[in-house]
Amino acid sequence: MAQRGTVAIKIIVLFLLIVALVFGGLLWFDYLGLMDVKETLSPVLSIFGLGVPKKTALPEVPVILEEERLVVQWEALKIREEELDQRELEIKNKEAEILQISESLAEKEQALIDREKSFNERVKQYDNRNANLRKISGNLVGMPPVKAIERLVEMDDQDIIDILRITDQIAAETGEDSITAYWLSLMPADRAAEVQRKMLRKPLQ
Repeated sequence: MAQRGTVAIKIIVLFLLIVALVFGGLLWFDYLGLMDVKETLSPVLSIFGLGVPKKTALPEVPVILEEERLVVQWEALKIREEELDQRELEIKNKEAEILQISESLAEKEQALIDREKSFNERVKQYDNRNANLRKISGNLVGMPPVKAIERLVEMDDQDIIDILRITDQIAAETGEDSITAYWLSLMPADRAAEVQRKMLRKPLQ
């Protein structure tokens, strides 16, 4: 019986020795950084009064730098967006100003076109009237003076004035004496006086 008890004690001692060697090896590997067994064996180590210090979570430097970089980029994008918004507003204001100037120029151009058209129409009317007056003057000069006066006194004063003036002009162009003075002498005195008064008030330009 004593021999069997000695064998049992040896077995227990050997088992404890093996366990100790295993734990010691694991702790050694943990110390060397080859394995991380302290946290796993913390329940067992706590039985022997060996606490495992809690790891302090340290922020990873690359992550912080990346976050700061993203923040800087975001702020730069916001500034760029504000600059683009301001530029867009300035462009819109400039476009509105250019449009207003363009409309003003278009109105002025149209006004000039209308004025030129009106001037051309007046010139055309003047040329037509001048041609008609020359024709009438030629017809009257070709008539006997009495017949010419009968025609003239039926016209209004302005037409008589225009015919007398164009007749004087034609006579000057051809180097002949004008017959207008003779026509006026044949007209009724009051009518001739009125025509001459109007001619003096508005002389030929």
